[in-house]
Amino acid sequence: MRRVDKTEALGRSRSSGTPHWHLTGSTLPAVWRPLANHRVGDVTVDLGGASRWLNGAPSFGPITCGPDQFFPLFFFNASPAGEQIQLSDRRQGIHARQAKLYWPLLVDALHEKMDNERTPLITTVRVGPRPRRSNVLRRFCTIALTSTLIVTFVCFILPLSLLPDYRHHYRRPHRAHRPGSGLTYEELQTLLIETPSEAKSEEWSWYYTSGPHLAGKNYSQVVWTQEKWQEFGIQSTVATYDIYINYPLGHRLALYEKSKLDSIDGSIEPVDSWKVKFEASLEEDVLDEDPTTGLKTRVPTFHGYSASGNVTAPYVYVNYGTYQDFEDLIKANVSLKGKIAIARYGDIFRGLKVKRAQELGMVGAILYTDPGDDGEVTEENGYELYPNGPARNPTSVQRGSTQFLSIAPGDPTTPGYPSKPGVPRQDPHGSIPSIPSIPISYVDALPILKALNGHGPSAKDISKHWDDKLGLAYKGVEYNIGPSPDNIVLNLVNEQEYVTTPLWNVIGIINGTIQDEVIVIGNHRDAWIAGGAGDPNSGSAALNEVIRSFGLALSKGWKPLRTIVFASWDGEEYGLIGSTEWVEEYLPWLAHSNVVYLNVDVATVGPTFHASASPVLNQLLYEITALVQSPNQTVPGQTVRDLWHEKISTMGSGSDFTAFQDFAGISSLDMGFGPDPATPSKGDKDTAVYQYHSNYDSFYWMSHFGDPGFKYHATAARIWALMTAKLADSPVIPLNATEYAKAMKGYIKQVETKVDNAINDVITEEEELEARARPFVEKSEVDLTKLKHSLQKLYTATHEFHSSAVAHDALATSLAEEAGTNIPWWKWFSKLKLIWRIRKVNTKYKYLDRQFLHQEGLDGRSWFKHVVFAPGIWTGYAGAVVPGIVEAVDKGDFETAEKWVGIVEDKILAAADSLK
Repeated sequence: MRRVDKTEALGRSRSSGTPHWHLTGSTLPAVWRPLANHRVGDVTVDLGGASRWLNGAPSFGPITCGPDQFFPLFFFNASPAGEQIQLSDRRQGIHARQAKLYWPLLVDALHEKMDNERTPLITTVRVGPRPRRSNVLRRFCTIALTSTLIVTFVCFILPLSLLPDYRHHYRRPHRAHRPGSGLTYEELQTLLIETPSEAKSEEWSWYYTSGPHLAGKNYSQVVWTQEKWQEFGIQSTVATYDIYINYPLGHRLALYEKSKLDSIDGSIEPVDSWKVKFEASLEEDVLDEDPTTGLKTRVPTFHGYSASGNVTAPYVYVNYGTYQDFEDLIKANVSLKGKIAIARYGDIFRGLKVKRAQELGMVGAILYTDPGDDGEVTEENGYELYPNGPARNPTSVQRGSTQFLSIAPGDPTTPGYPSKPGVPRQDPHGSIPSIPSIPISYVDALPILKALNGHGPSAKDISKHWDDKLGLAYKGVEYNIGPSPDNIVLNLVNEQEYVTTPLWNVIGIINGTIQDEVIVIGNHRDAWIAGGAGDPNSGSAALNEVIRSFGLALSKGWKPLRTIVFASWDGEEYGLIGSTEWVEEYLPWLAHSNVVYLNVDVATVGPTFHASASPVLNQLLYEITALVQSPNQTVPGQTVRDLWHEKISTMGSGSDFTAFQDFAGISSLDMGFGPDPATPSKGDKDTAVYQYHSNYDSFYWMSHFGDPGFKYHATAARIWALMTAKLADSPVIPLNATEYAKAMKGYIKQVETKVDNAINDVITEEEELEARARPFVEKSEVDLTKLKHSLQKLYTATHEFHSSAVAHDALATSLAEEAGTNIPWWKWFSKLKLIWRIRKVNTKYKYLDRQFLHQEGLDGRSWFKHVVFAPGIWTGYAGAVVPGIVEAVDKGDFETAEKWVGIVEDKILAAADSLK
């Protein structure tokens, strides 16, 4: 072994061939001293304690050397005297055996020859052969293997791990169930049927109805609801909005009569004097049997979003106050301007009654509930009054909102965007009334209606519609229209406080495996009164039972395929505010992810099941109601579907599905149990009149008349939970596009019938008009005929939609069956292909209703985006189909109707293309 001394001269003698190193100078940096005397290969480098070192700053990075590798190569320049060595910038090489060296030590291992000491020298220390290629190969293989493992996990293992969840969502033998994988679908279904409890439903109903909970009030219920859901095992939070609403301060309604009295000074001429003939109580009777009615904190009778005012004027009976009713009054030359309207509840949303009265120059509105609309169950027909019987209590008052719901729901100061603190606010008066209105009971309405007897036309003189369901005739009301005589006026006083106040939605969530497919279900919590046992808290009780059931499933290891969101909305009663603001805030996420929204407002106020839905949900609703036994077991084993007429209404408005279906294009459903006035059974408590929005919608009424035993509460919870589970856990989303196409054909038929009726009306008018007016009528007839022909384009587009829908549903059925089979692991590519095809089919179902959105919105009410479903502009509650065409025809604007035919055609074709 050679030992290199620090005193040797640098270089190698030409004559002797002896290695010639020379290092002189100052002491080495201390950090290098410990590395002297290292053995490297067959050379020991001994630097000693002092030396003149290289100019420049070598790197200090340690290297580990193998036995058959090169030291790094360096380029050096040596001075003629051998006094200095300069390290160049270029360096290359790899490691030598088991030694940790710093770059400066390698310089002393140089052993190459030099022609002379002035010549630049490339030096190496060879320890063994240089396997550069093998090292590159090793690095290449490492990278390739790592990449392969990552791709395999992402593309194969991760997707395959999802597929077994698909398999267990179908009704398969329990042998397909893996231990520890949670519940099979059959087990989940059984749990969701058996868990909802009548006793628990009663408990939740009692809590929610124990005190007032107007929108923006009773925060303790918010906290209780959130904590209860968390107790059930559901993560939950509170979404807060600042909303513009009103609270009542005071009201008065008095009937004044003018009388003639002698003058005070004894003169002969009489002096007119007004005196109060009748003053309405505007209160509901306190009942000993019903504790809720006597609460000191009970809510006064008032209208949400009503205007403050004090008006004294004659008044007119306007029947239901529909658009057609007002047209009838105009045709009958009844003076309306400057008058107060008295209208009965029913037919249309209350706010639209006030809206039309306001447009015609009326100065106030009074709304009452006529017992003629209660069907068979009335005092006139021998039924006892509540609380002794099922008939309406005469002092019952229906509170409610008078917002113009068919124009836009939600906070009227923030249309189209969420009501968060600090956002700009708009003038609300385009969507809420500017004239005062109040609700009254029929017992308060009696003297007011009787004062019209003999004044103006009679209801029977107007039409059959007016001369129907006259429930107070037996009390002496003749249903004259008025106006009231000159010596009779009404004084209407309404005092409201408008504020911006917080509103609270409680939102719960169960995260699923597929994050971009979400099922949302909801019910509103706020009520107009202390009770609200039917509206909304029968739905609140059912929602709690649904959540409790899913919480139990979670505790047993179940996890849904899709995410489920639960919502307890606030502010629904004023104008669907809580749900609307939430949808407006989270619209991008909902538009991307939300598959379906399931709403239950009133879970039960009677024994008859009813529903409205987007047609894609029809078949699923039929399937689920056939699984749940009805509380009515007069025929043992009969299901809800067995007793249901199976009619599913079109989506309109009036509850929290509106923002989902009509604004965001999310397929929605609303359901519950209610009375069936068409088939009353005298003396049967199941036929009890529902005392809507009154103090008598109480826990006592529910437990004695509405749902004794709370069986329908639990039944509603079972249907709701099973629908949610089916939507959340089925590999292929169980929707049906063919039902949508079939319904669309029916909707176009309705439009065609309306156009035919309009043509007939024009022909009738032509026969009645003089010759000078006929050219205009003839043009209208031509326009309508042209419009009728253009409807054929909609039939053609619908035929294409139907063909695409049938093919898509067939593919979905096939994939659902395939997902229910066991695919061997070695057919991994088949599994991946199946997952991809299912995802593609599900995405098309999810976005189907979105195809019918028109971003500019409907004419005159741009908030409503759906071209197929919207509330009727003059009905509010009831759904209007293809409203753009229908409303234009109603206005006689056939050019606009043609425009909408083109828009609807484009949307139908887009829906057809989306399914291909």
